[in-house]
Amino acid sequence: MTYKVDLHIHTKNSGDNYTEPEEVVLNAIESGLQGIAFTEHYSYEASEHAEALREKYGSRILILRGVEYSSAEGHCLIFGVNTDAILPRHAPVEEIIPLVAGHGGIIIPSHPFRGGNSIGETIKSLSGLHAIEGYNGYSHHSQNLKAVNLANELSLPHTGGSDAHEPQEVGACFTEFQDQVTYENFLDLLRAGNYHGVDTRKVSKAWIL
Repeated sequence: MTYKVDLHIHTKNSGDNYTEPEEVVLNAIESGLQGIAFTEHYSYEASEHAEALREKYGSRILILRGVEYSSAEGHCLIFGVNTDAILPRHAPVEEIIPLVAGHGGIIIPSHPFRGGNSIGETIKSLSGLHAIEGYNGYSHHSQNLKAVNLANELSLPHTGGSDAHEPQEVGACFTEFQDQVTYENFLDLLRAGNYHGVDTRKVSKAWIL
């Protein structure tokens, strides 16, 4: 059995939408996901709501926490650390990678080729990354393919995440793990790289042109 986990989700706690966290969980369960990750903008503590939702729905779905951090060069998904406690705001990505790694965390550049707030080609000069977000639900198909191709070029795995800002968007893109994902092994599985991103959306000819 593979495990489908949407690794990039926002709620009203990101400050740019009105989605209730519980709506996200219910839609994720209904769509057949085995897990989700709340990655609110800029603040790890903004996803504190995940703890109560774990108690209520933990027997039905894995509920993880991360953050979408805004580095000087662009956005990154960070898992495994409280970024509010260890990172200054808008630090250069080459500085935050060793800081996060030193605290046992993982950094994954999000939507790297979407334009604003995206790291882009800078990824090629970075060391210490474990993956790149390949399939993002808000990115153009060509932008996602560029990210996937770069991951392949650098021999890195690629993840998938919906970047959902509304409940019905959850699961549009997700990460398919070949191993069972638990709270205890999640970070180790990200490091191991036995997964890939999936885009469930239909690709129109207009996207490809």
